[in-house]
Amino acid sequence: MTSPTRGRVVMIVDNGVVGDSRVQKAARSAADLGWDVVLLGVLGGGSPQETWRIGDAQVRLLRVGRGLGRRPTEFQRSLRRPLAYPPGYQAGYRIQKIKARQAALRERWTALEVAGGRLREVSGKAVLTPLRALAKATSLWVRFRARELRRLKAARENPATPLTRLSIAAWQKLLGDRAWRRLDPGLWDYEIAFAPVIDALAPDIIHAHDFRMVGVGVRARMRARAVGRDTRLLWDAHEFVAGINGRPDNPRWLPGQVSYVAEYAPAADAVVTVSDTLADLLQETHGLASRPRVVLNAPAADPPEKDPSIPTPDLRALCGVGPGTPLLVYSGAVNPSRGVDVMVDALPQLPDAHIALVTLHPSVSVPAADALRERAVALGVADRVHLLPYVPHWQVAEFLAAADVGVVPILHNLNHELALITKFLEYAHARLPIVVSDVRTMAETTRATGQGEVFTAGDVDDYVRAVRAVLADPQRYRAAYDKPALLEAWTWEAQTRVLDESYVELMGGRKSGS
Repeated sequence: MTSPTRGRVVMIVDNGVVGDSRVQKAARSAADLGWDVVLLGVLGGGSPQETWRIGDAQVRLLRVGRGLGRRPTEFQRSLRRPLAYPPGYQAGYRIQKIKARQAALRERWTALEVAGGRLREVSGKAVLTPLRALAKATSLWVRFRARELRRLKAARENPATPLTRLSIAAWQKLLGDRAWRRLDPGLWDYEIAFAPVIDALAPDIIHAHDFRMVGVGVRARMRARAVGRDTRLLWDAHEFVAGINGRPDNPRWLPGQVSYVAEYAPAADAVVTVSDTLADLLQETHGLASRPRVVLNAPAADPPEKDPSIPTPDLRALCGVGPGTPLLVYSGAVNPSRGVDVMVDALPQLPDAHIALVTLHPSVSVPAADALRERAVALGVADRVHLLPYVPHWQVAEFLAAADVGVVPILHNLNHELALITKFLEYAHARLPIVVSDVRTMAETTRATGQGEVFTAGDVDDYVRAVRAVLADPQRYRAAYDKPALLEAWTWEAQTRVLDESYVELMGGRKSGS
């Protein structure tokens, strides 16, 4: 292995690293090629440790405070509802306190009734009656103020509320691309945590993964140059930020991220991204001087983590089906935007087929997956739906290869249109015929290569048509993988060469002696 003397690369990412295969592969591969790699991530509740190594790359997780990321509904009052309680615990405390007072008065009232003595009861109740009336009035007031707080919270979280839309538009008009400072000041939390560590590492290249890190990287490069170091910045755009689903409880969040990326993306020295379609869109949107290079989320042909002593599970055995049973597989997370329900809904029309949903972590209940199981029960096909745990990433292609068809049923969403997602490439390496919804990039690729069939997203009948076509002549579609260089171009090893070339060009553009 080459001694790490080519330059120091500090990678930064806004997650705990463990679940991000692209980040892990990039760090290991760069270190294998002789770069001195330090990967900085975020320490979270699920992080097993704060430091470890991925190959020769060092990983450090940083504690990121969340104080600035709190929503206004959590701490700010508003003139929209001036009589509402302040956000926080006060409303709940006041309600419980008045309930306790009323309970105490009921206790005293009941005690008078059971104690005996008419005169004592009458006189005692005469004293308690105004106190009870006061407690009732106080209860009405307290509940009114708590209700006003709930209404205020709902109004602030409703993107259709005129005042919410007006405030977002006003900050966008007033500050332009700097509007994120008001719409989502929580982005500063990452700067506060990462900045001193990056500066101490004195990187030659900062590799900023995904959108939250681009601003952190730009500012770190600026500080480096202020002290005479010609640090370069590579932005790795994993997705198109304007195509992300916003947060239903915070309408300011997505406009904040969009303005943040718009401010900092053009300042990157180089950009890489996950598909040609997204490369074109990023260049157009941000006015980039050159088109981003493409680094696919491709599986490794020869994963360095592979342990021959750990056998790959048998997919068909886990499903309890033999080689003659049509088996359709979906691998990856399950949520409403993934469109996996079409696979369950189609089973009554595919009476011989089974589906394997490789979507669960062991011993973890996933509500969306549980909903699919309930759907299968209602349709009377539960015995043909198999929910299976993930396998290590180096086993995925071999594990999936036992199926007959790989399915990508995702629904239309801007980011879904832009990439060859990881499961698509994993199916290809498993040499599976693919049935994919008509999301742009994957549909165009499937039609061009002939490796599968395209169906209308969410359309059960069209999905059934596509599946039947593939099952009728699977070898026709598998033959696509015999084309020279197709699968080789879809390996992580090929992407590593692109990444290394980007680093070399950045280092070549540095000032001498820096």
